[in-house]
Amino acid sequence: MALFAGSLHLGLIYGLMALGIYVTFRILDTPDLTTDGSFTLGLAASASLTVLGMPGLGIVCGILFGALAGSVTGFMQTKMDIHPILSGILTMSALYTVNLYVLGDRSNLSLLGSQHIFSAAVASLPGVPKDVTRFFVALAFCLVCFAFLAWFFRTHLGLCIRATGDNDDMVRASSIDVDAMRIIATAISNACVGFSGAVVAQYQGYADISSGVGMMVVGLASVIIGEVFFGRRSVTMGFVSAIFGSVIYRLIIALALKSNFFPAYALKLVSALIVITALSLPALRGRLQLASARREAARRARG
Repeated sequence: MALFAGSLHLGLIYGLMALGIYVTFRILDTPDLTTDGSFTLGLAASASLTVLGMPGLGIVCGILFGALAGSVTGFMQTKMDIHPILSGILTMSALYTVNLYVLGDRSNLSLLGSQHIFSAAVASLPGVPKDVTRFFVALAFCLVCFAFLAWFFRTHLGLCIRATGDNDDMVRASSIDVDAMRIIATAISNACVGFSGAVVAQYQGYADISSGVGMMVVGLASVIIGEVFFGRRSVTMGFVSAIFGSVIYRLIIALALKSNFFPAYALKLVSALIVITALSLPALRGRLQLASARREAARRARG
């Protein structure tokens, strides 16, 4: 039960990051490797301000700092004509130094003894089990982010961003500033990622400079696993599938590590294998259908 509860909590919290990955990976159709750095930036900002007694401000700053990091990446992509993958790598690399500075020149920071969102919620509801309280806090954050994105991408600005991802030449011919759309989209994406990092810091009770390593793979795994179950439908359903995929991913990881088949340090390997498997499923399904069609055609030819 504890395994399921922890996976559910983390799945919802990392679902915030999956929502951000979905924006760039599916809506904008642009790879963005800023994720590893912006996640740690949100983590570091949240932890540093929580230690100072301002956990709420830590969450807000995690979102804002993540958006700023995404804006820098978007600016390099559009105004400086740097390749999207390279611009994300450059921002991610630069953020390593920034994150160390935010953490106070330390590689890790403990929140032991500091009041944060989760501990405050547990203290305010003494009769409710701790896991239930933490679940509802994580769910509330996830629902707020989901509701905002579902609303935003139905607005005129959101529709322009969606059109930019589909066909930027058509959007440019409609006198819409494509560069601005891409910058806004990458800012929103990394704001979600920073939001996730900020909540993770307060959930786990510490921040570490290496916490963001591999977060891009985690986010992609969540998005792809969700699409295996839901398919690729509307944008709103895409957000739902990303959150669902994040929960399933966390449960798969927990079960894999609990089985003792993989050691604890194999977490990144398991993550990569999950992504590879999920990415290969559509191609495998298509090949099986093609082979079946060929066998059927050969059977008819013989008959």
